[in-house]
Amino acid sequence: MIVPALPATGAWREGHPPGRREWVRLAPLPLAAGGKLTGARLAYETWGELAPDGSNAVLVLHALTGDSHVRGRAEPGHPSPGWWHELVGPGRALDTDRWFVVAPNALGGCQGSTGPAENAADGRAWGSRFPMITVRDMVRAEVELAEALGVRRWAAVLGGSLGGMRALEWAVDQPERVGSALLLCCGAISSAEQIAWSSAQLHAIRADPDWLGGDYHQLPAGRGPHTGLGIARRIAHLTYRSPQELQDRFAAEHQDGEPAGRYAVESYLDHHADKLVRRFDAASYVALTRAMSAHDVGRDRGGVAAALRRVRARVLVAGVDSDRLFPLAQQRDLADGLPGCGPARVVRSAAGHDGFLTENDQVGALLRELLAES
Repeated sequence: MIVPALPATGAWREGHPPGRREWVRLAPLPLAAGGKLTGARLAYETWGELAPDGSNAVLVLHALTGDSHVRGRAEPGHPSPGWWHELVGPGRALDTDRWFVVAPNALGGCQGSTGPAENAADGRAWGSRFPMITVRDMVRAEVELAEALGVRRWAAVLGGSLGGMRALEWAVDQPERVGSALLLCCGAISSAEQIAWSSAQLHAIRADPDWLGGDYHQLPAGRGPHTGLGIARRIAHLTYRSPQELQDRFAAEHQDGEPAGRYAVESYLDHHADKLVRRFDAASYVALTRAMSAHDVGRDRGGVAAALRRVRARVLVAGVDSDRLFPLAQQRDLADGLPGCGPARVVRSAAGHDGFLTENDQVGALLRELLAES
């Protein structure tokens, strides 16, 4: 059921107006790890108009700390510009004069969808009571969104990183509802190294004295595990960029030329940590990171190879040549396992994993290629 714009709930979100988001109420959602999530909702944004036959709908799925704000400038309720702003809009690679573009905030997130910072039925933030969710649960919630919007089949499902995991899960779990898919910088199953990087970040957050077992949302305004989240972001950001880019930009230079001051690369990491702490909830970071670590399309489906054989969509798989978090070998293995996929495409970039967000020309060409035949 689609509901009108609602005020944000949850202690962390107070004072954050809703921007241009809309919401859909979810039926009680059975969870892969057991139990049900009740009273949940998804926030989403749309651009363009749905065709009468529903044939022009495209689903765009965000990465770990992204949200539904794919296109547009920073605005109340959306503290950051759209993360694919240059790719979505009239006449752009994802042409909103032709396509009806839908972008949900993932279940467990903190930009309008139900997550740990949102209030449960008792009026208190979910906090530590928020259940374990998986990529599969996120997609099952997005299926309800599609039903509410009247979209029986997506012309395309697109995403990178966590968004790519969700796009792949869509193609595997709902093969008749996905016409085509673009899978960027992701794999079919999380690797030991990816889980290890995530584990270090989660330890940083949980070690913060203000974590309080995940129940810090009742603290006074301004309190929370901000130091731990900032450390987690510093760790993560190192995996998002390439060693060569960091060396070329910063080398061993000090900030502002002060020999006794911070190194320039330290200042850079501090800046990104501060930005995230101001806009993201630590418990959502934990919930979504755990979901990424648990990603395995082959679980309860006879293994990865059997799961990938379920896909009926036309799929493009692409990775960034300097990505050290999701190296190209993973995309190549994924492409090899998908029926009729063809070789994985390579995005050339010094930006590392973040190349799927920064290389607009190359990613735009992939979008145009995929959508030209959709």
